[in-house]
Amino acid sequence: MLSAVERKIEQFIGDLDDPEVRRLYSQLPHGKRLRAKLIMKIAGSGLLAVKTAAVVEMIHAASLLHDDVIDDANMRRNKPSLNALYGNKTAIMLGDILYSKGFFELSHISPTVAKLVSNAVVQLSLGELKDVTLSEGFNLDRTIYLKMIYQKTASLMEAAAGAAAHLADKDVTTYMTYGRNLGIAFQMIDDILDITMDEATLGKPALHDFEEGKTTLPYIYLHEAMTPEEQQHLQRLHAKRLSTQEAEWIKQKMEAYGVIAKSYAEAKVLVEEAISLMNHAGETALSGIAMAMIEREF
Repeated sequence: MLSAVERKIEQFIGDLDDPEVRRLYSQLPHGKRLRAKLIMKIAGSGLLAVKTAAVVEMIHAASLLHDDVIDDANMRRNKPSLNALYGNKTAIMLGDILYSKGFFELSHISPTVAKLVSNAVVQLSLGELKDVTLSEGFNLDRTIYLKMIYQKTASLMEAAAGAAAHLADKDVTTYMTYGRNLGIAFQMIDDILDITMDEATLGKPALHDFEEGKTTLPYIYLHEAMTPEEQQHLQRLHAKRLSTQEAEWIKQKMEAYGVIAKSYAEAKVLVEEAISLMNHAGETALSGIAMAMIEREF
């Protein structure tokens, strides 16, 4: 079913009649296509479902292009990022083109789908801004962190599930709750993997988020568990290039205080809630997608 989505994206890109855009887009990694999989599992492989999946994936790609510019990221899924290859201006403009084309195509699907997805993009942008602002200091507020990852990551997954449910005449609220839980858990696991995986797997150095100034859930829990002296040392390391010894100290403290397990357990609760919802709705395939969130290596 995903092949139909890929063909539809190619058609949308082809409609622009711009060889440079086609060339640039062809160099973007496709990723997991998780949002498209959700839509197709919920709504089937009809034309409107395929169009919605294609639009959502284009919007997701646009958000990643902008995210890489904001983060000064040189790699995306073990490949040089577009901004590293062609500069920030090119990456930003390609992102804007994908956003704009996606919104144009949304207007031909349905008002409800357009409203759900466009609102998610507003939330996504607000989350991106909040992520930048939070990186300017050491955030200790778990509630603020959760709101940010909901906006930045989960809102589009929530909208994808809700839009698909609308197209399939299923209960929109139930599926949006599933998508929201899945999206928050997905980002939590990403934040954990940034600490536990090696550079070869991540495509970037481990603990890169912390070096960028991001205080994700494991760091919030670590700070809560530490002695005052350890807290001061951790804050001194925040948003700076870590030596091997400094990175190892953080990892050792996380293990000693059990914060990785605690963070993982929090993500697992969200996933289990999502699975329960889908099992009750008879959607066993969606239960499998949710379980894959907490069993992945990246």
